Amino acid sequence: MNHNQLFRQTRLQLTCWYAGVMGVILGLCGWGMYEAIAHAHWMTLDRELESVAGTLHDSLEPVLQEPAQLEPEVGRLLPDLCTQNEQCWNRKFNPERHAIGALHQGYYYVRLLDLNGNLIAVAGVSSDGLPEIESAETWQTLTDSKGTRFHQISVVLHTEDGGDWGSLQVGRSLKEFDDYLKAVKVMMLIGLPIALLGVGTASWGLAGVAMQPIYQSYHQIQQFTADAAHELRTPLAAIRATVESNLRVDSPNFEDIMDTLKTVDRQNLRLSQLVNDLLLLSRMDQQERPVKSSPCCLNDVISDVEEEIAALAIASEVKLTTEVRVPQAVWVKGNEEELYRLLFNLVSNGIQYTPAGGEVTLILDARDRHAIIQVKDTGIGIHPQDLTRIFDRFYRVNSDRARHTGGSGLGLAIAKAIAKTHHGNIQVQSELSQGSLFTVRLPILESV
Repeated sequence: MNHNQLFRQTRLQLTCWYAGVMGVILGLCGWGMYEAIAHAHWMTLDRELESVAGTLHDSLEPVLQEPAQLEPEVGRLLPDLCTQNEQCWNRKFNPERHAIGALHQGYYYVRLLDLNGNLIAVAGVSSDGLPEIESAETWQTLTDSKGTRFHQISVVLHTEDGGDWGSLQVGRSLKEFDDYLKAVKVMMLIGLPIALLGVGTASWGLAGVAMQPIYQSYHQIQQFTADAAHELRTPLAAIRATVESNLRVDSPNFEDIMDTLKTVDRQNLRLSQLVNDLLLLSRMDQQERPVKSSPCCLNDVISDVEEEIAALAIASEVKLTTEVRVPQAVWVKGNEEELYRLLFNLVSNGIQYTPAGGEVTLILDARDRHAIIQVKDTGIGIHPQDLTRIFDRFYRVNSDRARHTGGSGLGLAIAKAIAKTHHGNIQVQSELSQGSLFTVRLPILESV
């Protein structure tokens, strides 16, 4: 239970890290997008103001005669223009003219100031509460008494003969601009938590997927440790029980002592074999190629296996035959001792799981630049649910039978590891009560 809690905590931490990092990234992206939108709209406003101010400037200067004096023609160019003494012009205007049409959209105002910066006349949207004294800055952002912001440009006006007349201020209400940015900000503030919720949910799932191989490896290590401890405990317990039973005897005879020593030696041999197998697997896990690599003739290896394991086949009343389906010798590059161990494990495994009167066949073939070694038996077969696990360490399809024959459950795991270190693979096909077929594929050595 503790390790499950540990994995849950680690998964939660990974989720928090994923969500936190993505939250920072999304926040920075949102802030950058907001600034880009604001900048783009601001630049558009500047161009609009420059266009309106430029049009009015070019239209007014040809009709201005005296400094700070409004000519009747000015009222024609600027409908609804009102002076400080409340003299207003209310004439029809041409809506197709850009500057005049803009004033009547309700966003712009125009102010005319004298050389001292005093307000002379205004037109367009109401600009109550705005400063009346001209600033030296061309661009300004002002706020009226109602809190509405205005963006303003100031340009110098000249008389018809080139003298200074005063200045022209054109401003645009930023209410629409501010409302738009406020809406964008609200959408981002609402969207960011929703996005983080989605990221958090996805991160939880991804963290689970990422930790699945780790969890499986941890489970395999736990299972391997438990199985190894169990395998070591059995011979150790047998040795201890044998020794303790003899220690209770006051005067053991020579035969009892010899029987005890034989039992201890047999269990010690089992322990030594188990430790050697574990060391072999550990060494193979840390390397990709055999330690001693040289050309190996598979025909000779198969002959050695057949000769060495014949006694086991006779004792089990199983017929052992070999078939060499290629006319020439088949050579591979590898370690001959390990290849012998590979085939010995497969054949002995087939004999152990084949009832008396059955048959085990060792086949050598070659195709597609690969040596094909097959071990076929007529034994009890393997259940489909066990096919994916038979190469796991300490896994037994029939534990009682394996223990009776002295197996530790490492034979097929070692066979698979040897095939892998020789750049090959091993596959199995089996049906219950129909036998099994193990196939090993190894790359052929082209030249010897």
